[in-house]
Amino acid sequence: MSVVLSTAALSAADRMERWHEAVSQTFVPLDVNILEEDPSPGRIVTHQLGATQVSDVQAGSQEVTRSKRLIARDGEEFLILTLQRRGGAVKEQDGRECLIEPGDFSISDASRVFRKKVEGEFCFTSFLFPRKELRVRDEDLQALTARAFSGRAGSAALVATYFARMAREAAGFDDFVGRQFVATGLDLLALFINERRGRFRPQAPETAAAMMVRVKDHILQNLSDTDLSPTAIAAAHFISVRYLHKLFQLEGTTVGEWIRMQRLERCRRDLLRSPALGLGVATVARRWGFVSPSHFSRVFRAAYGIAPRDWQLHGLSAERRTAQ
Repeated sequence: MSVVLSTAALSAADRMERWHEAVSQTFVPLDVNILEEDPSPGRIVTHQLGATQVSDVQAGSQEVTRSKRLIARDGEEFLILTLQRRGGAVKEQDGRECLIEPGDFSISDASRVFRKKVEGEFCFTSFLFPRKELRVRDEDLQALTARAFSGRAGSAALVATYFARMAREAAGFDDFVGRQFVATGLDLLALFINERRGRFRPQAPETAAAMMVRVKDHILQNLSDTDLSPTAIAAAHFISVRYLHKLFQLEGTTVGEWIRMQRLERCRRDLLRSPALGLGVATVARRWGFVSPSHFSRVFRAAYGIAPRDWQLHGLSAERRTAQ
């Protein structure tokens, strides 16, 4: 059975209080700070699969904090796996900070302090489950909190794909089947955590995470530059190209792939607006660093299953027809 919590029917003045209640009711007690003067409507749809709660969350800019005060009050030992679907987020825990982009997933431990900040409209799917259900050592788990893992490649893609599919089908599972799928998913997550053990240098995990945030910010500020390359990025941050590649490898992706997906996402967004502005597909592609129109068309279709011209003309309706 689905549980839906929404603030859409409330006045803007009442949304803040109701949203705070909805978030703490759905997850664990959290301090919620809405970062909008006129709060956007928020919506949470929840399904229960045994002891695991699956939630789809949509809302606007906000910051949530799990403080020592709240932890001491309820002592909840839960973990939260979050699949970011739209919008970005910055998460802090265990002395680290990471930038989470659409397609990434991350892990939070509700028994320790964490903070998450999102700016702009966002959507994510989360899995809240008891810590005891995940059979990994505490030190291995703690090494992977507040890290973003790309769901596009490697073992991280297996985890992201499995959990995303499970979330889509959750409403149709009976209790027994739901529990079995969750158990398999948590076994897969445990394998992933054990596989990642020791990849970050123990003496400098904070340095690696902080560097990655700066590198991604630099890339996002220079997406339109056709000369943006691993060599130029590494030089701008006084690190070796090898170390730069290692940082992205640890997230299950590559420098080039991450740049390409960021450019494609911005082209995808701008193509919907371009007819009103009188802009052609090639113009939008060049704006975001694509030199060759034919190359852009190939990678756009490979990423989204639709030609950029069709997306420009028909948008979301064309995408739905292609998916069918």
